[in-house]
Amino acid sequence: MFYYISFLRPPPSSSTPGSISFTPQVANDLRTELFLGTQDIYYAWLSSTESLQHTQLKPRKLMTWSQAVAYKEISVALPPNARPGQLWRLLLSASPSIQHISISFGNVRSTGRVPFPVISMPIRIAPKPEKGPAKQTQIERMYRASLAGLGDLHFLLREQTSFDLDKKVWDSGIGLSSWLVDLLNHSPPDTEPLVVSQARDALLLNPCNTIELGTGTGIVSIILSALKATRLGEAPREGQFFTTDLTSAIPLLSHNINFNAKYFTQPSDIPQPLALNWDDESLPEQVVDTGGFEVILMADVTYNTVSFPSLLRTLSSLVQLNTKHSRSPPVVILGYKERDPDERSLWGMLESEVGLRFERVGECEGWPASTPVEFWIGQVKPPLPS
Repeated sequence: MFYYISFLRPPPSSSTPGSISFTPQVANDLRTELFLGTQDIYYAWLSSTESLQHTQLKPRKLMTWSQAVAYKEISVALPPNARPGQLWRLLLSASPSIQHISISFGNVRSTGRVPFPVISMPIRIAPKPEKGPAKQTQIERMYRASLAGLGDLHFLLREQTSFDLDKKVWDSGIGLSSWLVDLLNHSPPDTEPLVVSQARDALLLNPCNTIELGTGTGIVSIILSALKATRLGEAPREGQFFTTDLTSAIPLLSHNINFNAKYFTQPSDIPQPLALNWDDESLPEQVVDTGGFEVILMADVTYNTVSFPSLLRTLSSLVQLNTKHSRSPPVVILGYKERDPDERSLWGMLESEVGLRFERVGECEGWPASTPVEFWIGQVKPPLPS
């Protein structure tokens, strides 16, 4: 499990010079479980003309958060140089260090050991009070993937502050992204399981068709695509990358892809947002036209056991697509965090109904002594002898 700093009551969209009010929160990904301990929270103001990854800001202490003050409204002064017409963003972090204004990937064992920072949307400085300035409905978080010999990649992903499940980052997406960075960033150890080596090889194939199911904000697809593009450099490559979810998720997903497009140097690098409803009887035409996929990605797709039959049908159709076109079976990579033990019935269903047998290959504990994000790799296997 990871913990996230967020806004229970967001800041306003506009304000006159002076101060603003908001209510910070430290909770789990679904905002249903508050952090049990105490946590110092630091804040900093960032102007709209300042680059996040190159900022020299120094966060100052805002408060010590605990459940006793979980609903307390906080007021903080706007920057003294704030002027009408300017845009300013509020950063909340668990550390006064500039190094902790982003969520860092590069060592899955250390990911999520402190609550994740949050950045407000721009607050417009108005010359005079406006009637009922609207509260913000979105936030952003910055992520950093450290690549050996290639420097850091910085990503900014937007989420909704509402409880729309397809418009926020979940633990499994962060955990799986961190695991993928490790997978493609380090030399394999001698003890690496064969299925992990096969997964790495599949991801680096050229061409490599990839599809993610239930992508949400797109964190896994965006980071994996950027990582591969940076690693492979200018070498020509082919393949398609579909990142899919319900129609309602597509506008926010498209924004996140476009905002981080600087890392996609070739057409095959660009994740293509696509509406794919597991309840549909058939796959989208664009998916069928690929002739199959080398890699299928999934993160946190098990939270609703009622959806299992639909998910099984979708996976079965994807596996059959490869078979129809005489393509090798896909490698399925899954990030999973248990929310209900009944979810684990999916593994048996996948093997018996789809022919996918999964092997657990690692985990990211996140907060110590909490529910970990598990990493599983599934492959089509011949039936076991009776």
